[in-house]
Amino acid sequence: MGLFGGESKFESSVKMVPYPQQAVYDNISDLRNLKKVQDRVPDDKVSDFQYDEDTVSLNVPPVGELKLRICDREEPKCVKFETLQSPVPFNVWIQVLPVDENSSKMKVTVKAELNPFIKGMVEKPLQEGVEKIADALAQVHYV
Repeated sequence: MGLFGGESKFESSVKMVPYPQQAVYDNISDLRNLKKVQDRVPDDKVSDFQYDEDTVSLNVPPVGELKLRICDREEPKCVKFETLQSPVPFNVWIQVLPVDENSSKMKVTVKAELNPFIKGMVEKPLQEGVEKIADALAQVHYV
């Protein structure tokens, strides 16, 4: 890592999902399906939650306004997001791999360019956030 920082990677643990890979992919690749998890997001953690097929925007105190867009879909195994608006630019990958015909496993990865000062402040909350996103996605009913 140079003086001005470098890429930092945050990965969730692997989550087991009791649904087929294709069903999970079909849901996460269309952000209109966020309505299934919207009621699980605490109002004190997120506000101004809006989404369409390819983008999602939300306000996350104390971070501020975030807007993400799906920039790549690799059916049926990965959906990649990029930031359109964020205090710190980052990418998110949601990977889905088959376990058998009725279940799959999922992992959430965030990569961001962080200078050492910022990294020290956001490392722990970012890692916890990635894990919470993965937990929430693993509990969705993908049918």
